[in-house]
Amino acid sequence: MYKPFMDFLEQELFERFDLQSQPIPPGLERQVSTRGKHPATIQSWCYQSPELRKIRYTYIDGGEASQVFNSVIYPSYEYDLPLLGIDFLSFGKSKKNLVVMDFQPLFRNPDYLKEYIEPMKEVRDRYSDLAQNLEMKFYDANQYFSQYLLFAKTDTETVKTEVFEAYKDYLNLYWELLGKAKPATDPTEIERIRSAQRDYDQYSADRDPASGLFSSYFGHEWSEQFLYEFLFSEAKPKPLAVSAQ
Repeated sequence: MYKPFMDFLEQELFERFDLQSQPIPPGLERQVSTRGKHPATIQSWCYQSPELRKIRYTYIDGGEASQVFNSVIYPSYEYDLPLLGIDFLSFGKSKKNLVVMDFQPLFRNPDYLKEYIEPMKEVRDRYSDLAQNLEMKFYDANQYFSQYLLFAKTDTETVKTEVFEAYKDYLNLYWELLGKAKPATDPTEIERIRSAQRDYDQYSADRDPASGLFSSYFGHEWSEQFLYEFLFSEAKPKPLAVSAQ
């Protein structure tokens, strides 16, 4: 379902950036589940470049039961750009498809939003059918999400056509903004960006609904390790609750 999206991203990355592989902790790069009626395979890739400190993407192939493509791209700490977030999911024979793509802002001051978020409006307006007013059950829409995100439930044919075109346009705009960005040199500013990215990881790891999906396929222990050691590696795991004696 979403492998053409992953292939396109990979092609773009290798053509545009000087990529180096980034190690994935042992046991997390690939895993196969035989739980339930439908076996599932999860595989992840991770790279870095001078401009992008972490480029990660993951594909879950559960046959008819599930197809998931997830990616987050983190700019290097010298760049205050939003993170690029991609989450495309399909479940069941009826192919209920959920698509989410956004430039996830690290800051909310007006100048920042004008520079990095307002340029999204023109692209988003071309795909208004994919900007549905859906409820966010696990996240605060005003934190780490822009007002111009793609967020829609749609059919398979639309995924193959309109969603794919929107996806390419959003990627092109992100590369354009990255190309215009000037790297920070002030250590205080670099630390501010580092702290904001760390806060994003903590916020996301603590709320990510995919944790339940990972657990159902690969077990709770593996899921927690995948969440905190790979997906959101700057986050700290929640402390275990201590029961009263």
